[in-house]
Amino acid sequence: MNRAYIIDQLERNLQSFQILTNSLSKEEYGFKKTPGDWSILEIICHLFDEEREDFRMRLQTVLEAPFKHPPAINPEEWVVSRKYKDQDFEDKRKAFIEERKASINYLRNLKSPNWGNYYEHPVMGKLDGDHFLRNWLAHDYLHIRQITQRKYQYLQLLTQNNCGYAGNW
Repeated sequence: MNRAYIIDQLERNLQSFQILTNSLSKEEYGFKKTPGDWSILEIICHLFDEEREDFRMRLQTVLEAPFKHPPAINPEEWVVSRKYKDQDFEDKRKAFIEERKASINYLRNLKSPNWGNYYEHPVMGKLDGDHFLRNWLAHDYLHIRQITQRKYQYLQLLTQNNCGYAGNW
């Protein structure tokens, strides 16, 4: 596995997130096409929490304390319990950016980690360092797509026109 590539992409994705979420209006970052969708504000809150409490922390746990189970998380429930929709967008955006920078710093300063260290998940089986690293990047791509989709949907609402001429979504 090319870990350097993944770390580089995590750093580049920070730029993507910054560009995609820069200078958004309250209407744009709060927009949801359906009540079950996440707004861009909720996505940013999710990314902030995942950065701190999921990917970096789980990777750190498996590399530094193999066989130890990291604390349980419930990202879907956090949307409500942590009141994502009521958070300040710019504050959360800046906090996510700082957390991602801390993650990149952590990853770039690892000294000969044993990426094969793992803990045994009761459902998913052995989860090692490589598992968390590659899924961290995959998670970025899912939410970059989600943010882009929300922006596309907002454009359609704002213009009250079908944008199908641009291509099929």
